[in-house]
Amino acid sequence: VQLVESGGGSVQDGGSLKLSCVASGYATGHYCIAWFRLSPGKEREEVAHIHARSGRSYVGDSVKGRFTISQDYAKSEVYLQMNSLNPDDTAVYTCAADSMQWTGCSATSPGDYDYWGPGTQVTVS
Repeated sequence: VQLVESGGGSVQDGGSLKLSCVASGYATGHYCIAWFRLSPGKEREEVAHIHARSGRSYVGDSVKGRFTISQDYAKSEVYLQMNSLNPDDTAVYTCAADSMQWTGCSATSPGDYDYWGPGTQVTVS
């Protein structure tokens, strides 16, 4: 399994970005993709996740109402639409996959995820 993110960059306060994570190597949709972010001095934070087969999703409280997670199941691509960005959103955003998730996402910590992408930098100024 390989995960590759794209879409990061620099944006002004109040702007938007859309991140993409392509997951290759899964034969079925029984996995979850989560977006995490990590910025200096802060703990890694799960931003959102989605179950590929069912489409059930979760968005964290800190970004709810501003960020949306979605997917193109046929392309094994997961998106993170980020609106109303502010400097506190500056971080390296990484997607991660949790395998063998038959009906929903059960991971409760970053350690539960099996595969990680290299990450993409998002800078808001």
